[in-house]
Amino acid sequence: MSEHTPTPKSVTEHPEEIPGYTYGTDEAAASPLTLEDLERLKAVVGLTDQDEQALRDAAEILADQADDMVTAYRRRLGELPFMRAYSGHPDGTPNPAYGAASQPRFDRFIIDACTRPLDQDWLNYQHEIGMRHTRAKKNATDHADSLDHIPMRYLLAFTAVVIATAREYLAAKGASAEQVDRMHAAFTKSVMLHVTVWTRPYVDAVDW
Repeated sequence: MSEHTPTPKSVTEHPEEIPGYTYGTDEAAASPLTLEDLERLKAVVGLTDQDEQALRDAAEILADQADDMVTAYRRRLGELPFMRAYSGHPDGTPNPAYGAASQPRFDRFIIDACTRPLDQDWLNYQHEIGMRHTRAKKNATDHADSLDHIPMRYLLAFTAVVIATAREYLAAKGASAEQVDRMHAAFTKSVMLHVTVWTRPYVDAVDW
């Protein structure tokens, strides 16, 4: 693993200071999903109380690696010419200001995926994130000049990278193989739950 810059304290300790991070506020979109919907999704993904404890353990390991993880994700996407226009300018040229503005929220996602209670605030903010990938709100938060919609197929496909690469970071601080397996399984379930809810703005209710 390459050396990393520790995630800023505002991301880990004071997330309310992150521009555009509207978790738990009236600025987050109201989710059309119910808490019953959420409980059913948790059951389908298999998220247990033991997983939630494993996620809390994972948070302690990943908190100061979150920025490294997100930087690696973005480097990977930047290697794909057809993906560059979604985070750069519409012609695919880099847009450093957009990246700098959105990165702290992406960093915070790593921490939230391990620590946030699964309640109405969680549902609302995940719906907000989903909308920020679609024409409904893409670019609005950061007033960015970028393509206005990320196709759902890329959102889903890149989930594999987020999940697969997490193991390296979970193993970086000396946890046993068994502990890493336990945390990685829980992180996989959490990420899949998040991304599933992010897809709701893409799909009509009857089809979703």
